[in-house]
Amino acid sequence: MPAIWVSGAQAFCPAPASLPVAQVQRVVDGDTLRLSDGRSVRMIGLNTPETGKKGQSAEPFAEAAKRRLQALVDESGGQIGLRVGQQGKDHYGRTLANVYDRKGANLEVQLLSEGLGYLVAVAPNVALVDCQQVAERAARQAQLGVWRDPPVQPSTRLSKSGFAIVSGQVKSVQPPRDAEPVRSIDTAFWPVVWRWVAGCSRFRHLSVKSNPVPIDSSGWPVLLGLCILRILGGPSVPQ
Repeated sequence: MPAIWVSGAQAFCPAPASLPVAQVQRVVDGDTLRLSDGRSVRMIGLNTPETGKKGQSAEPFAEAAKRRLQALVDESGGQIGLRVGQQGKDHYGRTLANVYDRKGANLEVQLLSEGLGYLVAVAPNVALVDCQQVAERAARQAQLGVWRDPPVQPSTRLSKSGFAIVSGQVKSVQPPRDAEPVRSIDTAFWPVVWRWVAGCSRFRHLSVKSNPVPIDSSGWPVLLGLCILRILGGPSVPQ
């Protein structure tokens, strides 16, 4: 990854003036850390491939992401700064936080810029989505890591819930429950829609209805003329 892309994204993701410092006990996987005080930290905005669990094979680049995060933690002397999200815990009880090294560099941006994970944005923890998107876009354009051969599937074949990269047409968007209502999408409405969907969609309440309005905005990739969508939870895109 060219350093100019990483530094550009980092410039928009500066560490706050004062951050609580924590000691890392171990790296669990590419987006999760275990701290010496017993807390587990899930890194905000980053979803790395799944490591092998319960006899299942690891997804491509899962081990590479874990090794890279371990290297970044080691370079920081095992100490990290935590910017806890507006929503501070997930349903597993893990702390949700943006993670910085001792020099103030954001670790989510670093992994995204190297193609070792996908950007996900889940309200209300979207403070760094702009700079994280810069990092991911650079990796995507350079076809690094997970973007070398992304596992895109048509929305009509989505068979299970969970994270997926899906090709389809954006026909309507329903925002998270705590956001104000949105009207039907059109290109003129894009700047307002951006506040919630940060691309085609990265929120869990995307719904697809009749009368499609294809969206090709904000530099997002287009696969065979269709938008690549992000789905969190589901089933998010019905036939």
